[in-house]
Amino acid sequence: MIFNQYAYKYRLQLSFKQSMNNISTQDQSIKATSVSELAAAFLTVDEASEGQRVDNFLTKTLKGVPKSHVYRILRSGEVRVNKKRIDADFKLSLGDVVRIPPTKSTATEKPEQTNPVRPKFENHIIFEDDALLVIDKPAGFAVHGGSGVSLGVIEQLRLERPKAKFLELVHRLDRETSGVLMVAKKRSALVALHEAIRNNQTDKRYLMLVLGEWTEQKKRVVLDLQRYLLPNGERRVNVVTDASKDKYNERQTSETFFKLLKNFNHPALGKFSLLEAQLVTGRTHQLRVQLAHLGFHIVGDDKYGDFTVNKALVKHGLRRMFLHSAITKIRHPLTQDKLELAAPLPAELAKFLAKLEA
Repeated sequence: MIFNQYAYKYRLQLSFKQSMNNISTQDQSIKATSVSELAAAFLTVDEASEGQRVDNFLTKTLKGVPKSHVYRILRSGEVRVNKKRIDADFKLSLGDVVRIPPTKSTATEKPEQTNPVRPKFENHIIFEDDALLVIDKPAGFAVHGGSGVSLGVIEQLRLERPKAKFLELVHRLDRETSGVLMVAKKRSALVALHEAIRNNQTDKRYLMLVLGEWTEQKKRVVLDLQRYLLPNGERRVNVVTDASKDKYNERQTSETFFKLLKNFNHPALGKFSLLEAQLVTGRTHQLRVQLAHLGFHIVGDDKYGDFTVNKALVKHGLRRMFLHSAITKIRHPLTQDKLELAAPLPAELAKFLAKLEA
């Protein structure tokens, strides 16, 4: 009987110790999934980090940690991927497990959005799947915040889709330019699309209305462009006609194929030409600067256009720049299916064309 009592007490003590060990193990497991200065973390690579270099992944994850420390733990072998040592340029794959040694990080979890965000672009979606989101961007929206703009298109989309793991702009459109805008929903899609753009494997067509009578049915334009900043910090671009004046060799070659669609000769407003442009390169303000240099200012352009004419046209209903990204032909970044992404001409632009025809 005495033996049984001692045995019973022993079993109770053993059960208590095992339960405490289980709690400790569970606690360690929880810690292992997030960066801690007490224990190593084991992070699984998701779609947001797929294809990313491990040094960039660590820099993003270990916010507030000096880059020198990131590269030190890489060189020392303390960072492992799938239990193996790796170099800084190692590219991560979906499902890889990255071991990060005990590290003090200032990274904090983003609080979940409590108030619902009113969607602005849900009715402007042209195409969407698990890798790509394409919208018909309205004029007047900057693609990203900055320069007095608190929320751009990409920030707004992230607010509207708080559960999205990855949303990044594939390219940019000027604030007053409307039309096809691509957003990657996977890093692998972003990398593939950037490679396609670099290798001229995309076909992007723009529509624009210019002042004057354009006479050539087709015209190839190649000009060297150079970016610069105004005293107030605004970005501008000019054409470099004399290479000797480009002291820092900063000019970039721009190339566009223009096609005449229609000429207009309005008795009160004057002559206009509707053009289609096929981009070969995608430099900042490329179409606007090329056309202004040729003497055919885009109607409504507030940076390189004819400001007197622009002001007069406001009275006739045109309150924006007549530049529209109409069609983009690409192969799907993951499936390689052919895509033709089209955005119809906005109503305000179509209405102004109808006025010219009348």
